Amino acid sequence: MPAISLSLNEEQIHALLSRFPASAFTETGPYMRSRVKAEGCVITVYTSGKAVFQGPRADEYARPFRTVPFFTEDEAGSDEVGTGDYFGPIAVCAVLARENDAKFLKDIAAHDSKQISDTAIRETVPKILARVPYSLCLLSPEKYNEVQPSNNMNRIKARLHNMCYRNLKKKYGPLPGKIVIDQFTPEHLYYRYLEGEPEIIRGITFETKAEDKYLSVGAASMIARFAFLQAMDRMSETYGTEFPKGAGTAVDEFAADFVRKYGKDELRKTAKLNFANTKKLPE
Repeated sequence: MPAISLSLNEEQIHALLSRFPASAFTETGPYMRSRVKAEGCVITVYTSGKAVFQGPRADEYARPFRTVPFFTEDEAGSDEVGTGDYFGPIAVCAVLARENDAKFLKDIAAHDSKQISDTAIRETVPKILARVPYSLCLLSPEKYNEVQPSNNMNRIKARLHNMCYRNLKKKYGPLPGKIVIDQFTPEHLYYRYLEGEPEIIRGITFETKAEDKYLSVGAASMIARFAFLQAMDRMSETYGTEFPKGAGTAVDEFAADFVRKYGKDELRKTAKLNFANTKKLPE
């Protein structure tokens, strides 16, 4: 498999290397600045500024630094986080990326937050929050459990995205001509889910993997992840335990222990009860 070579500036190198924990860094050789052994990819950064990506996932790791184009006019984009996690809220963010924000967002490699470590998210996102206009909506687990019986997940997401764009428009004025959502449902269903809303934002472009194609969507993904992590931190402080992410076996085990300690009423405040994890809880 051929290697991918990119020339990066100092800010991009920092954005790249900050995504990995210290344990991922390996010994370097002549003219090497850093070498990272990531899952499915080895990344070598040379003192010249060249970065070489090698391995089956090389394109995935290199993509944020080469394929997201500079935009020549303002754009808005949105994304959501937390919809696959049993514990914690759903976070949706919409970002207004102005033309003069393009280099800034490109240099920090704003892209899919799932490809970025939590440590890097916590370090990078405050810089985005200080620079770009955004709107953030958080749906707590308790509120989710209240509305979910009469709303499926896609309808909940559609309404949150629409709310973010309405808030963005109210705070910053008319939205730009280019508005992008990382597609989670076909366009006609998205608008069907919004029937009855007092204001529906239209003229939206729906694209899969939009977080890696549009800087506005990438920034929105990162802000939503940051808000999700902060909400999980607050829950962990409240209950004196660190809540796991995702919805796998470790989450099942944690949930069973949580219910034994705090009861199912508290579970309603912390978890999305319609997930299959709830059915696995001991009686």
